[in-house]
Amino acid sequence: ELKNGAVLFQQPQGVGRIENGTLSMTTPEGDVVGKLARTERKSPTLGQQPPEGAVVLFDGRNADALVNGRVSADGLLIPPATSKQKFGNCSLHLEFRTPFMPEARGQGRGNSGCYLQGRYEVQILDSFALAGKNNECGGIYSVKDCDANLCFPPLVWQTYDIDYTAAEFDGAGKKQKNARITVRHNGVVIHDNVELPHATTAAPVAEGAEKGPLYLQDHGNPVRFRNIWLLEKKSK
Repeated sequence: ELKNGAVLFQQPQGVGRIENGTLSMTTPEGDVVGKLARTERKSPTLGQQPPEGAVVLFDGRNADALVNGRVSADGLLIPPATSKQKFGNCSLHLEFRTPFMPEARGQGRGNSGCYLQGRYEVQILDSFALAGKNNECGGIYSVKDCDANLCFPPLVWQTYDIDYTAAEFDGAGKKQKNARITVRHNGVVIHDNVELPHATTAAPVAEGAEKGPLYLQDHGNPVRFRNIWLLEKKSK
């Protein structure tokens, strides 16, 4: 029930009241028995600036570094987008925001994806308070669930900081070592040096020795991106 700007939850045991960012609980006699204040969570790497030598893929000014990149009126990147430059081993920083879609469910709720070399997908989804499965936010799609679900609520900016080591191939094109990935979601490690045995099923680039682009997927939902940069690393 909405009353005088407050949301009320009335039960025989008492009343819950949400107002001005605080949930208060009272007994039927009107005694306050508890209060919970709203907490705004923020990634510690939000707004992190690219180091010297980094390749800036999107900084809000234009999408010149991307194929088919589009910029919204408020300076955000609209997927799909593919980097013009191709990369091998790298460290990636990107920021994303999932939309508020309360009537959507499952994979139809704020769905996008971040594909390293166009091959291996770290899923993007509004999966706040869900289990952290491989097809939910932060999951390595079809490969591995998250070690923990760090997904923030929709409309809150989030970060991925990814360290990626490309697969290695011999001269005949046979894979000798799988790619590996470490993912920090909102500053917390959710995948630690995880082996990637195969490309994501819907990946636009097949596995191979060649470098590949960063690909940001469009899944029909208004996910937005900003502050995307990448630092290449030398092969060992």
